[in-house]
Amino acid sequence: MWFRNLQIYRLPVNWGLSFEALNEKLAARPFVPCGSQDMATRGWSSPTKDDRFVLAVQGQFLLALTVEQKLLPSSVVNEVAADKAEQIEAQQGFKPGRKQMKEIKEAVLQELLPRAFTRRRKVYTWIDPIGGWLVIDASSPARAEEVLDALRDTLDELPVKMVKTELSPVSVMTGWLVANEATGNFTIDLDCELRAVTDEKAAVRYVRHALDGKDVQDHLAAGKLPTRLALTFDDRVSFILTEKMEIKRVAFLDVIKEEAERQADAVDMQMQADFALMSGELGRLIPALLEVLGGEVKDAVI
Repeated sequence: MWFRNLQIYRLPVNWGLSFEALNEKLAARPFVPCGSQDMATRGWSSPTKDDRFVLAVQGQFLLALTVEQKLLPSSVVNEVAADKAEQIEAQQGFKPGRKQMKEIKEAVLQELLPRAFTRRRKVYTWIDPIGGWLVIDASSPARAEEVLDALRDTLDELPVKMVKTELSPVSVMTGWLVANEATGNFTIDLDCELRAVTDEKAAVRYVRHALDGKDVQDHLAAGKLPTRLALTFDDRVSFILTEKMEIKRVAFLDVIKEEAERQADAVDMQMQADFALMSGELGRLIPALLEVLGGEVKDAVI
């Protein structure tokens, strides 16, 4: 359940959606596995493997969207359709036309779908109605949009906004690397990507490498800009910040997980303890990050 990636969106502070109302709305759209002719399905499931669709801890909500997809590559459909087209050509004496070929492919798809393997994944979302945050554990905005679409379908309204800052992550990360020091409670770690703004888009990647050397300064002086930078917040959470303000490879340091283990009285309480600590740490990290990026721009909407 510990989030690995953060796609961050703004909600109104003190958003007035109760646990009971949210749980009821999610329960009305539960996950149902793919039927024989379904290519994909999605729906809400319990994040805690019980009958609750929302885990609520200290006013924070955890949701889980389950997505199931049939694994049926178009190349397989095209190959089978081509074989059938050859058989039909032999029977009727001429090649199938465009309309007939489309019908053949549709028939092949209906034939293969019931036998296709499926892949299932669960995407977690943290909602902080008090602080006004909606955070999705997704590796890309496209994956996060899938959850936002499901929430829009489920709720009467979803007043989310994109989070934008006065200063770009690229400009702030550049300043940190030039100074060999981050501001606030952030420290620079050992991973970085520098990319040229020229047409060639030349890039240099540092992995587990000190970033305070002359070579990094030379690349910056030559005009390369940081597009990814590893950071640690308050000696408790490490992550990669990207030029699009995505937060990736989040790692909660051992001290946090040890605290969660101490707080859990039993196995079934472990997830509640984990979520309480995770949401607490991220609830500190996100405002701190926005502050060092110059603060929020208030008019961003989606």
